[in-house]
Amino acid sequence: MPEDETIKEKNNKPKSSRIKEMMGILLGSKTAMVGLAIVSFWVFVAVFAPFLTPYTPYEQNWKAPNQGPSAEHILGTDELGRDLWARLIYGARVVLVVLPVTENIVLPGGTAIWGVLVALVIGAALGLIGGYKGGWIDEIVMRLLDAMMAIPVILLYLIIVAAIGASAVNVVIAIAIVGVPGIARLVRSLTLDIKTREYIRAAETRGESAWYIMFVEILPNTRGPIIIDAMLRIGYAIFAMGTLGFLGLGMPPPSPDWGSMVAKGRAFILMGSPWAALWPSIAIASLVVGLNLLADGIREESMRYQ
Repeated sequence: MPEDETIKEKNNKPKSSRIKEMMGILLGSKTAMVGLAIVSFWVFVAVFAPFLTPYTPYEQNWKAPNQGPSAEHILGTDELGRDLWARLIYGARVVLVVLPVTENIVLPGGTAIWGVLVALVIGAALGLIGGYKGGWIDEIVMRLLDAMMAIPVILLYLIIVAAIGASAVNVVIAIAIVGVPGIARLVRSLTLDIKTREYIRAAETRGESAWYIMFVEILPNTRGPIIIDAMLRIGYAIFAMGTLGFLGLGMPPPSPDWGSMVAKGRAFILMGSPWAALWPSIAIASLVVGLNLLADGIREESMRYQ
């Protein structure tokens, strides 16, 4: 009972108090701050990309292909003479800031973020229903998700994207489909624990509906682990996007997709021009590492508050 009351008190705190507590957790972890600095850098250059370079990611200079870093091109150029810094930061824009739905329609939030958000919505709903309802509903949901998890992740990505085609929206769909089973199992395990609490029994006694109990009483109490898991999954999604781009199944050309930049640039490494492959590789690695450090730091620090 005391534990249940503590949980309820945490959820009933004013929003400003919860924000201060989260900031205290974040600032208390050096690991999280390093991760936040890395992620913030890429978010900053993605948001302000048009102001950080005089070039567009598609502008070609046939007189300067495969050039190294210089005053004119700070990171060099690719095989078509396109500025690598411009392609790198506009590529970060697609990953983190803007989802190009069509040529004239874009949504705020990058491809990786939208993919994880869609997976969160579907996975959380399935996990809540399976964990709270139990019985044959739980068995059907979990067995279907287990079948999906039995397929290697990269192979599942390849099957999905090869079947529906390569585009930003289809990459979001692939990320969402691959992410749903893991999220659903996480939420289900949390639900199985939370539904035994006294305040859930009290809600049932009051005659609250199952949907109210799942989405108002249980779901808010799972937000901590879900947020941390989501940050890790965004990193995995970015890595997956790089892999798909490297295999030619990512964003369609001439999009500044980091994976396709690595794939095209590797052909010139032995010719003495490693820049086109080097910079996007560093970008992918640093952003994934930053997200993992941020998630790990928050998780370690938040455990001290439990």
